[in-house]
Amino acid sequence: MEAELDTVKVEKDGRIATVTLNRPERLNANSHEMARDLDAVSQLLDGDKDVRLVVIEGAGRAFSAGIDLKELPKDNIDIEMMPPWENGLRRFETMDALVISLIHGYAIGGGLQIALASDIRVCTPDAELGLTAIEESILPGLGTWRLPRYIGLGRAMKMNTLGNHIDGEEARRIGLVDHLVDEETRHEELDEIIEDYMAGNSLGGRNTKHATNAAFDHNYEEFMDLYMKLQRESMSSEDFEEAMAALREDREPEWV
Repeated sequence: MEAELDTVKVEKDGRIATVTLNRPERLNANSHEMARDLDAVSQLLDGDKDVRLVVIEGAGRAFSAGIDLKELPKDNIDIEMMPPWENGLRRFETMDALVISLIHGYAIGGGLQIALASDIRVCTPDAELGLTAIEESILPGLGTWRLPRYIGLGRAMKMNTLGNHIDGEEARRIGLVDHLVDEETRHEELDEIIEDYMAGNSLGGRNTKHATNAAFDHNYEEFMDLYMKLQRESMSSEDFEEAMAALREDREPEWV
C-alpha cells in the first residue's frame, strides 16, 4: 500500500504503515484538506486487516503546529472541518492496529489532538505540546475529552484554559508522553520501540487496546461483559493456540 494525498502520505512496510503529515512548509498545520485526507487515510488503514501498527509523524521541522492561522481569519477554515477531522481521529483510536505518534518540533492544537487519539506517544525532549485554541476563542476539539483521560481533570483544565505549552520532558513526567527519544536518532529509537510493541501484537493484544480504551466508558457490570466477550474471542483464536505451542516448545510465538 502506498498513497499520497494533498496533505498526507501513507507507506506500508509489511504489517507496519507510516502516515506522514505532509505540509512541511506550514509546519503541517491543519486545514480542510488535511481533515479530509486524515479521514480518508484512517478509513483505508482501518479496512486493511494486515496492518498491525500505524506510525503517525510529521514531515520537516514539526509533527504539527495545529490549525492553520493564516487560513482561519480568511474564513477558509470553519465548523464544517470538524466532522471529518474528528471522524478520522476516532477511527485511529478505535482501529485494531496500534497507533503510535512520533512527535518532534511542535504538537500544538490539532497536532496534539492527533497524538491524543493515538495509543502511544513517542516524543523528543524539546518538543512543544499544547492545546491553544483558547487564543482563537474556540474549543480544542475533542482534546477536551481525551486530555483528562491521560493527565487528569485538574492538569487538563489548566492546559486547556491557559493554552500554554509544555515540553517533552514535562509531558513525560505527567503521563502525556510514553517514551522520550533523541531528536537526531528518533527514527532508530522508534524502530526499537515498535519491535517491543509488535512482540505482543496478537489478537489478545489488539483486544487489550480496545478494552483499555473503553475503561472510562462503562460501569463495572458493563465492562465485565465487554471483558468476557473479548477474552472469549482471544482464547478461542489461532494466536492463543500459537502462544500455548510456543510455551510448550520454549520459543517466541509467531502471530497469525
